[in-house]
Amino acid sequence: MTKLNEIRDNEGATKGRMRVGRGPGSGKGKTAGRGVKGQKSRSGVAIHGFEGGQMPLHMRMPKRGFNNIFAKDYAEVNLWRLTKAIEAGRLDASKPVDATALIASGVIRRELDGVRLLGHGDIGVKLNITVNSATPSAIAAVEAAGGSVTTTKKVVVKATAEA
Repeated sequence: MTKLNEIRDNEGATKGRMRVGRGPGSGKGKTAGRGVKGQKSRSGVAIHGFEGGQMPLHMRMPKRGFNNIFAKDYAEVNLWRLTKAIEAGRLDASKPVDATALIASGVIRRELDGVRLLGHGDIGVKLNITVNSATPSAIAAVEAAGGSVTTTKKVVVKATAEA
């Protein structure tokens, strides 16, 4: 039986790092495997993607699309996920359902910028749910089951100019 102070790795399990620049006998002396002269032999080199002044590949390729930095990232919940959580007993249909209840029941991991209810699947129980946004099909399905959907998302209505 080995003692706690005698525990060690097997022979050859760990390999020491190569110590460069420690004399010609090491095989990695003098230039330490960097070759001779030039920018790359010095320290502090950061030339990834540099092509000697030629236009780099990542700049030559055409750019496509648009990334909206103001876009909201919603935690999306389908109706079938709610049904599964209710059937499993993780979600109580008699109580109001909101983001905290969905997180507690494991339907979503985190709220992100809000919760969006999607209409995939069907719901067979009366459910009062509060979300940031919901699709028309999801609202119709929940109301058909006798429940209600409350959305908290602020809808911006553009004013029309009448002359």
